[in-house]
Amino acid sequence: MESIGINLDSLSGFVPKDSLSSRYKDANLANVALHKKTGKGNDFLGWVDLPSSLTDNVLQEIEDAAKVIKNKAEILVVIGIGGSYLGAKAALEALSHSFTCLQNKRKHPLVLFAGHNISEDYLTELREILADKSFALCVISKSGTTTEPAIAFRILKQDIEDKYGREEAATRIIAVTDASKGALRQLADKERYKTFVISDDIGGRYSVLTPVGLLPLAIAGIDIRKFIAGAREMETQTASNVPIENNTAAKYAIIRNLLYEQGKKIEILVNYNPKLQYLAEWWKQLYGESEGKEHKGIFPASVNFTTDLHSMGQYIQDGQRNLFETVITVNEANSKLYIPEDASNLDKLNYIAGKRIDEVNKKAELGTMLAHLDGGVPNLKITIPKLDEYYIGQLFYFFEKACGISGYILDVNPFDQPGVEDYKVNMFALLGKPGFEKQTAAIRERTANGK
Repeated sequence: MESIGINLDSLSGFVPKDSLSSRYKDANLANVALHKKTGKGNDFLGWVDLPSSLTDNVLQEIEDAAKVIKNKAEILVVIGIGGSYLGAKAALEALSHSFTCLQNKRKHPLVLFAGHNISEDYLTELREILADKSFALCVISKSGTTTEPAIAFRILKQDIEDKYGREEAATRIIAVTDASKGALRQLADKERYKTFVISDDIGGRYSVLTPVGLLPLAIAGIDIRKFIAGAREMETQTASNVPIENNTAAKYAIIRNLLYEQGKKIEILVNYNPKLQYLAEWWKQLYGESEGKEHKGIFPASVNFTTDLHSMGQYIQDGQRNLFETVITVNEANSKLYIPEDASNLDKLNYIAGKRIDEVNKKAELGTMLAHLDGGVPNLKITIPKLDEYYIGQLFYFFEKACGISGYILDVNPFDQPGVEDYKVNMFALLGKPGFEKQTAAIRERTANGK
């Protein structure tokens, strides 16, 4: 089988040739620390050997639960926020038909998402869709009290119980939660929901290879065994006993830190396939939440080319030179579509008649990379043989491993997110949540003084 690769040829002139090898020692120490669980945040490193530790029994239990939901529901609503939905959403977008919601002959439930925002319109319109459809819920939360998913689950739980009755509704709800504690665990035990466990040593943004991601994927008809096989292969390729010069994840981590040290504070993840748009959203959470602390870290951004060449292209070409690009290239499209000859040729496209659309896309990619290099934007390229479960599984683990190494090189804890709590305190105080009276008073005084 082929594997994901990394191409650094376009960095000539931006990164001295010996810079990469000069940082091999740092990257190796970081990788060893991840595997030996001796670095910062070592109580959240369960993801490192997760692919190889997943047993056939675990995968079979997920597949069996998926069959139950497939036989009951036309729609599965996944309720979660952050890592509790982004990984599954990213994988589904990459591996599903682009217009799956319109497919009349869909063989598996349509997966929709809730609890990742607090939009009254979104939830109302979702309920309108569910009103005349058979549906099930997968609620994902360690605590069961995170505001956004808790609101959505409270409402949709009432809807599903009203529609099917409490006993039947319980067979249509799956909870992915803590093994023994928390509000959701308490409710799941009381109502006898089918449950899967989120391990205490795996944070949300590293959880796509757990039931958090695998269960929605299996329900949607994705081959989770191929998905895990790809992740296992990347785990093997980036193991601590592999020479660091052969570790593609380590090379990516080193390069981005070298560019950061040169003042490249923004990394733009670029794709030329719209199926990868939500992969970029997942990647932004992974790197933003892992490295953005202690007033450090690269700001993760993304663009979808060639679409965004007609919006963000100008800035990337001629704006501030504080950014670099990481381009994801899919070597082979899953379809073949040729551009036809046209007798009138009014659009002047006969010069590319007979070519595959993917060939035109690849030339646009190369032309853009060359233009951006000429404009002073370093870019590196990550190559994927094709979009399928195996290689997407590889890609998820690749980015996770690179993020852990990169965070350690940056000397931060890549596995906590202390800043995320700040907005919650203010929100709770403004809503009058019990226990936040002091904060409520302080905010009232602050806003009254116009500060």
